[in-house]
Formats: sequence, C-alpha cells, structure tokens
Amino acid sequence: MDSTKSSEIYIDFSPDLIVYKDGRVEQLNGSVFVPPSLDLKTNVESKDTPYSLENNLTLRLYLPKNTHQTINQKLPLLVYFHGGGFCMESAFSSLYHSFLNSLVSKANIIAASVEYRQAPENPVPFPHDDSWTALKWVASHSNGKGPEDWLNRHADFQRVFFSGDSAGANIAHHMGLKHGLDKLEGVDLNGIVLCHPYYWGEKPIAGETDDVNLREKLDKLRRFTCPATKGFDDPLFNPAFDPNLGCLGSKRVLIFVAELDFLRSRGRYYAEILKKIGWGGDVEVMEAKGEGHCFFLTNPTSENSVAFLKKFVDFMNQQD
Repeated sequence: MDSTKSSEIYIDFSPDLIVYKDGRVEQLNGSVFVPPSLDLKTNVESKDTPYSLENNLTLRLYLPKNTHQTINQKLPLLVYFHGGGFCMESAFSSLYHSFLNSLVSKANIIAASVEYRQAPENPVPFPHDDSWTALKWVASHSNGKGPEDWLNRHADFQRVFFSGDSAGANIAHHMGLKHGLDKLEGVDLNGIVLCHPYYWGEKPIAGETDDVNLREKLDKLRRFTCPATKGFDDPLFNPAFDPNLGCLGSKRVLIFVAELDFLRSRGRYYAEILKKIGWGGDVEVMEAKGEGHCFFLTNPTSENSVAFLKKFVDFMNQQD
C-alpha cells in the first residue's frame, strides 16, 4: 500500500472521526466493545443472538432481571439502531451498552439493539437492509415460536417501538416507512423515537448553518458512506422529497433535538413536514438547551440527559 496515500485525509470530522483517502476510518472518541452481561447497577441482563447467519450478524437483547421470575410476563419491545454516520460505532460499544441498560431498567421493557454492516466495505443501503432483516427476524417471534426464548416469552408485539440516534435515527425512520408499506406480520408499531436524526438537504433551511466547509464535509461523508445517492435531496436524507412519507407505519413520533447540534433544524423540519402532509399522527419535539449532538450518550448523568431519558420512558409507557 502507498504509505503516502494511506495517511492522506479525505474528511476530518474531529473530534469524532477521520476518513483517509485509502478508505480507512479512524474513530477518535469511540468506546470499547463490551460483552453482554448482568449489569448490577440496573439489574438488566443482556445476551447476543444471531439474526443473520448468512452475514454473521447479531443483535443484543436486554431484559430486566426480575422479569425471569414471571414465566410469561409481556413487556413493550424496543428495537434500537445505533448511530455513527453509517461508518462507525457498534451496538456492542460501551456507550450503547450502558445507555440501553439504563433505558430498559427505567422503562421496564425488553430491547433489541441491532448490529449492522457499515461503510466503506458495506455502504448504504447495507445498514438499512440489515436492519430490515433484523426486524423480520424479531417479528418471527410474534407467534411465540421464534428461535429466541426471551422474545417468545417476554416481548409484547402489540407494543413495539423503533428508535435510534443520528444515523440510527435515520434507519429507524426508514424502518417505520418500510413497515408502513410492507407490514411486519404480527407487529403493532406504537411509536418511533428519533434522537438527533441525521437528515440533511442540498440547500440550508431556516435556522440551519450555511457554513460552506461543514456542508462540503458532510457531502464528502455522504459520498463515502452512500455512493449510490446523487445528493442530499435523496429521500434517504431528506424526507421532504420522499413521496411515501405519509405511509409512515406509526401514528406517534417523538423527536429529540439539541440546541447546539447542527442537525437540530432538520429534526424540527421533519416534524413540520409530517404535520403538513396530512400524515394524521401525533408528533412531538423536545429540545435540550445548551447541548450538542448525542450528549445523552457521553454525559448520561447530566440534568438534560436525565430529562431526556424520562421523556423517552414516558413516551413508551403512555397508554392510548
């Protein structure tokens, strides 16, 4: 390999990541991978289980330990998709493991955190395709006869939620759309929770940065992770250009945004679009003042993170 080329920077997204011209991705602030375990602080147990043997893909299940004492206690089911710009992070990183432990404990739910293939080896739409495969595998337990006992015994498929952060929120949105078009058998999608969703567009919208350097960096990242797209007005990134947006398969959406996050305005814009197109559901936006992108992962004990978690839990536990 040409050592000069391998050290040349293609995109510098410090302090998060650097992409080199040879395709290498250096994650600067990522966390270490951790195994599934019984978390003594939250009393939540986790385990990894395969959902695609063909592609060697697994997901991590989380279940409150006290649930085991009741043979068939049914709990709301959350399917979560991690963020990372479609090219970094993992469902098995310490950041997401800690977050899911806390969320499952507070909400008293069962959760499936999906690992999916990423760029550059597996660019978009691989992450979305893998996520749909994971959802179909999860849904195969709705009759109580799937391969995973925890889902058979404890998942309430009439109370299912999709969620994710950043690129994972983008995936959660598209999974909600696909469920609306190609319904997962036996699944009642009660709500979608989008945490600092990764949406964008070719032209700045109200309140959005017009910084040329940042927008050029984002476009480079798009070409690196999603080379099949022609621009940021592709429906993958810009819901305003998606003719199927009204088919969103849930009637409740909660969107979290952060005041200092450059994606903030897009999250709010998404809510406005849903209202304008006559989608017919309920959408709510909660903004954290003075916070940046995905602050709740890196600073989980802050006042805003505690408020974020409470809102997330209340949304899932809300009775129709």
